[in-house]
Amino acid sequence: MPRGRTLACLLPLLLAPVADGAAGADPSTDAFQRGRPAIRSMSVLEFAPDGTLLVGDSKAGAVWALALAGEEPRGEVEKPLRIRDIEGKLAARMGASPDEVLIHDLAVHPLSKNHFLAVSRGRQAWSSLYEMPNDVADATLLVRISPDGQIDDVPLDDVPFQRADLPNPVEPEKSHRWKTGVSLRADAITDLAWTEEGILVTGLSNEEFAASLWRLPYPLGRGTARATTLEIFHGAHGEYETHAPIRTFLPYTIGDRPHLLASYLCTPLVTFPLADLADGAHVRGTTLAEFGFGNAPIDMIEVRIGETPRILMSNSMLPLMTFDPADLGRHPAITSEVTAYTAGVPYTARAAAGIQQIDNYGDTLVALLQRAPNGRLDLTAMPVDRLR
Repeated sequence: MPRGRTLACLLPLLLAPVADGAAGADPSTDAFQRGRPAIRSMSVLEFAPDGTLLVGDSKAGAVWALALAGEEPRGEVEKPLRIRDIEGKLAARMGASPDEVLIHDLAVHPLSKNHFLAVSRGRQAWSSLYEMPNDVADATLLVRISPDGQIDDVPLDDVPFQRADLPNPVEPEKSHRWKTGVSLRADAITDLAWTEEGILVTGLSNEEFAASLWRLPYPLGRGTARATTLEIFHGAHGEYETHAPIRTFLPYTIGDRPHLLASYLCTPLVTFPLADLADGAHVRGTTLAEFGFGNAPIDMIEVRIGETPRILMSNSMLPLMTFDPADLGRHPAITSEVTAYTAGVPYTARAAAGIQQIDNYGDTLVALLQRAPNGRLDLTAMPVDRLR
C-alpha cells in the first residue's frame, strides 16, 4: 500500500533516538540474513525508496524487509501497462480457475517500475460484501509484472531478509464481532509505510484499546518497537471508537506539522499529529470528514498535477476519490453525529466504482486494479492528468 512524496518531509521528532540505517538498508551488510523468510501471510506490500520490499505479515505478527534481486532502475514509463483479466492470467500460471485467484495487495517498485502482487487461491471463500481479502485467505505467492507485461513468480527460497516482530499483536483466538468465522488476527497489520525515521504499522493489538500504531526502527530488528493506541470519533456512528483499526493511511504534513492522515471502515477521515504518537500513549484523532458509510477504504496516495498536490483514495464500495490537501486545514473537527451521507472535507469522484488497489507509477501515472462491470479484473494505469 504505497505512498506519495510526503514521506521524506517527516521531521526527526518521530523515532528520534533511532538514527542509524534510517535511509534504507544495504543487503550486503550483516543487517540482512540470507535464506527463505518464513512469511505466513503477505497482508500488506510497501516499498522503501531504495527498493527494499516491506511485507506486513498479520499471521506471523511481523514485518519483513526483502532485498529483491534484478530490479534495474527505469526512467518514466511512456506506455502504461494494461493487462486485461489479470486473474485469468494468474490462474493459468497457478493451475487454478480464475474464480479462485485473490489479489491481496499491489505495490510498484519505485526504481524498476515493476508491479508486485500478493496473491492467494482464496477467493471462493469470500462470502460477504464487508470481508477484506486478508479475512478469507493468506497470500503466500509474490508475483512480479514488468512494464511490458511479463509475468513471473518471485522465488523467495534464497533472499536477503530482515524480520521485526510486533509487540502484542491481537491474538488469533479473538473473533470478529460481526464477520462470522473471521479471526481478528487478519487485522493485526492493516497498513504500513516507510518513513525516514522508521516504519509505521497500523492494526489491532491485545490492549484494552485495540486500535494501535507501532513504530519500528529501520533497518528492521535494530532497537525496540514502540506502540501507541488510538481513538477516534466516528460521526456516522455518533460515538467514540477504540477497536476499529486504521484501514489505510498516509504520512502527510498539514501546515508545518507532520501528521498521520488515516481512514477507517465506513470512511471517516482522521488526522493524528505525529508528535503526539508517543510510546505507551493513548491518542484521540481529529475527524475531518465522513466520506460514506458501508465502505472500506483500501489505499491512499499523493499525486501531483503539475505543482498541485492531490490525495487519492480507493475504496471497496465507493468510486476512486480525490481531495485537496489544503482543505484539511480549513474544516472544523466533527464531534457530533452526522446524519448526512458525507460531511466535512469535500471530495470529487474521479472514476467509476471498481478501482481497488492503487499505487504511484512514476510521476505521471497511477497503477490500479479495476473490476469491470462484467466481473473482469484488469491491471491498468490512469494518467495523473485525468485527475484535474
